[in-house]
Amino acid sequence: MTWSSSVSLEKLRRDGAAIAKVAGKQIALFFVDGQVFACNNRCPHEGYPLREGTISDGCVLTCNWHGWKFDLKTGANLFQGDRLRLYPTRLEDDMVMVDITDPPPEERQVRSLEHMRTAFDDHEYDRIAREVARLVKAGGDPSRAVAAAIHWSHDRFRFGMTHAYAGAEGWLRLHDRLKDDPERALIAIVEPVAYMAWDTLREPAYPFETETAKFDRGEFAAAIEGQDEDKAVAMIRGALAAGTGFAGLERPLTAAALSHYADFGHSLIYVGHLGRLTARLGPAVEEPLILALVRSIINSSREDLIPEFRQYRAMLDRWPQVPANGPAPAPDYFRGHSVNKTMELVVEAAASAAPASLHISLLGAAAAELLNFDTRVQRRTDNKVQENVGWLDFTHPITFANALRRLAHKYPEFWPAGLLQMACFLGRSAPFADRDNPQEGWHLPGLPSLSSRAIDRIFDHGEPDYIHSVHLLKTYLAAEEEITAGLPPVITSMMLAAVNRYLHEPPKRRHIRRVAHQAIEFVALED
Repeated sequence: MTWSSSVSLEKLRRDGAAIAKVAGKQIALFFVDGQVFACNNRCPHEGYPLREGTISDGCVLTCNWHGWKFDLKTGANLFQGDRLRLYPTRLEDDMVMVDITDPPPEERQVRSLEHMRTAFDDHEYDRIAREVARLVKAGGDPSRAVAAAIHWSHDRFRFGMTHAYAGAEGWLRLHDRLKDDPERALIAIVEPVAYMAWDTLREPAYPFETETAKFDRGEFAAAIEGQDEDKAVAMIRGALAAGTGFAGLERPLTAAALSHYADFGHSLIYVGHLGRLTARLGPAVEEPLILALVRSIINSSREDLIPEFRQYRAMLDRWPQVPANGPAPAPDYFRGHSVNKTMELVVEAAASAAPASLHISLLGAAAAELLNFDTRVQRRTDNKVQENVGWLDFTHPITFANALRRLAHKYPEFWPAGLLQMACFLGRSAPFADRDNPQEGWHLPGLPSLSSRAIDRIFDHGEPDYIHSVHLLKTYLAAEEEITAGLPPVITSMMLAAVNRYLHEPPKRRHIRRVAHQAIEFVALED
């Protein structure tokens, strides 16, 4: 302990409160009921001086700016916010001595995570930010906050993982890229932690099956198909107990994600992100992440069972058995058709085109559709429910294509299902694209130009909904990676323009007239 003099006891007793500057810190001192208390003079809420606060109810200190109350004996925040930093005191002659020695770094890091948990449970964004900043100041790895948040949240997603985990992987990628920029590095940790907090706010735990069973790929696939979460989870637990980590489970998880054209491609996108997230954060997060993923696949909507996509299975059965090696048709060949026609064109092209070439062409078509999204659709108020289309309907084909390329290059047997699902995306979006949409203002000279714009937009997005900000992040990263992997110049140009447009044209977030119109129309048809 290192003791420093502050103020005389006589002065403190006379005035009741005092300020002392000790080793560069402003310390507030109070004399209450014969006792001396010392604390940081900055209120942990917004930094206003606690010396100007009010003492009441014994040892309760109230900050008069916003009413936060602290127990001077313990530092506890009676508003359930940040705790108040207290300092030990003692007397030497008539002088009040204060010890401002910081606790050991690991103790401060653990304390930051403990305090972050209470902020997490109430989705207090600014508090989460301060605790991450304290964790970093204490020398801690900020990714510990993301790992902790995964453990706090994984069993509180009632229907399985959300974009919060997929986004966490992307944010961590940007954190590692921009770690020398303190503000952006902090944002890249706070955003995923706060997103997890928001998606689980007020949610109880939905426990997972605790039994273990031997993992069998065929039985696991059957459990997914039968939507038997307990059996699937038991096998996952068995695999993990046997030492099989995410890398060893990635193939069957990819198969499960592609077993249906499901949930608008979320499952495959999630598998792609979780592989990187487990590699980044380590084995400690594998179990909670995989359990949440399995629950989401189990609960995913199986859209190949509805009329619009019902030919998907038949088309998959028609896929050529012998892989081809030729070039694919140009992207425009696959645009502007119905779902069934687009799938038929893809199956026919697969007889001569290499899967990777076909993927590039379909990706180019998806970029063209994104660039040509008719934003009048999202502004309409008199459309039918099945026409409720927005920007995210056009960005998912890009992020799905990115996940497919990465996974199918490792496991080529997934090309047919993935490419046909890309066809489903294109056919669904075709009626909502406007080929006469002006494009000139969106084209960029190259990837660095897009990256600069995207980073500025993502790190100061101003979006009130996490779902929109995380799509900005994921779409940009997917496009960047696909361009870097190698695309023909014409498709690169299209991708740059499409993502640039998406980054800078805001979505319509609330459709109050549309909801009213559709509610009246729906109720009128009820029996």
